[in-house]
Amino acid sequence: MALGFFDHFASPVFMGIPLIALAISLPWILFPTPSSRWLTSRMLTLQNWFLNRFVYQLMTPLNTGGHKWALILASLMMFLLAMNMLGLLPYTFTPTTQLSLNMGLAVPLWLATVVIGLRNQPTVALGHLLPEGTPTPLVPILIVIETISLFIRPLALGVRLTANLTAGHLLIQLISTAAFVLLPLMPTVAILTTILLLLLTLLEVAVAMIQAYVFVLLLSLYLQENV
Repeated sequence: MALGFFDHFASPVFMGIPLIALAISLPWILFPTPSSRWLTSRMLTLQNWFLNRFVYQLMTPLNTGGHKWALILASLMMFLLAMNMLGLLPYTFTPTTQLSLNMGLAVPLWLATVVIGLRNQPTVALGHLLPEGTPTPLVPILIVIETISLFIRPLALGVRLTANLTAGHLLIQLISTAAFVLLPLMPTVAILTTILLLLLTLLEVAVAMIQAYVFVLLLSLYLQENV
């Protein structure tokens, strides 16, 4: 059966049961569990070092109230990073290519930052809708524009992650298909195409890590405005 280029983005189904829940829960099994011992494994030491550096960089611009978000932002970073990286393996499904999942992560977290701002400092939170020194005739227009830009933020978070990962997977599939087709016809061109595919795969590894970091970083910036 011939499959289209977008078919591998569909959620896999086994006996009528969607397997996206299994794909989401699998990354957590791969992480080494913390230990109370003084001497731990190299993998656990590397994981703890990475988390400590990441949380330090993320929480430095925030005040003490924003530090309560350290656990959820670090967990979200590891979750997105694991799913993005596992999706680059052959015959795997990448849940973060689904806009529904990304919006399900972006909208509640963005809404939580807005609610915190309105609860703790409503004047400052509403003041973001009108820049200081705005001419009086432009006040209604700027309020509408800033309100629209505020509500576009979660959409931008979800669409950015989905679009970048989907585009990368499509490029890998297109170039690998071209290399397979050109191998019996033009071996030299097929070898060059395979080299390009390897370079693109390395680029996609970087994109998978960067997009997970950008998603969490933008959430921390939204939080910084409201705490």
